[in-house]
Amino acid sequence: MTPEAEIRRLLDLMPASARMRCKLVARPQQSQVLRYRPPLPWGDRPIEINFRLWQHLDTPERDLLLLRAVAWFDTTGLIKLDLYQGLTVAGLGGTVLQVLQADPIGILVAGGLTTFAGLQVWQNTRGIPVEVAADRQALLLAQRRGYSEQEAAKALLSGVSRVAALERRPVLDVTELIRCQNLRQLAGESEVKVPV
Repeated sequence: MTPEAEIRRLLDLMPASARMRCKLVARPQQSQVLRYRPPLPWGDRPIEINFRLWQHLDTPERDLLLLRAVAWFDTTGLIKLDLYQGLTVAGLGGTVLQVLQADPIGILVAGGLTTFAGLQVWQNTRGIPVEVAADRQALLLAQRRGYSEQEAAKALLSGVSRVAALERRPVLDVTELIRCQNLRQLAGESEVKVPV
């Protein structure tokens, strides 16, 4: 597998909207198989792949891991209009106004509102619910590409475990364990196995 050919194949797999926003980048020096971080609202969404490790995964696993990365970008967006983001902006504005007026009680109240709302925004864009939602969105994207829900869930489940092995991590983290448990239910596997 050459990185250029695999990048072309992966771009064909991605939804059209993701092709415009996501950028696949070869990073042979990184220790992770696949890496993506929260993007800035005005920037690219880079998905960095170590193709030396990537080639050890099966094609369905690679497909689902990439679709999951694309889905993750859609579920973690910081720029979504909701109550807590509105409160964060209002709190910031109030804090600035209170600083200009030199009102210590106003600064404390507005700063507290900003902190509370900002933490809620952070929790709503990071954490286990977002990770599980990204998995479910990836399964929906895979179904549009010809996978059944069970096939997709099994491929993503085995991909998560194999990535940990390729990255030489002895155990999965808590978020990955919860994701695997959820994917087992979606794949129809009834017995509980903890990946080592």
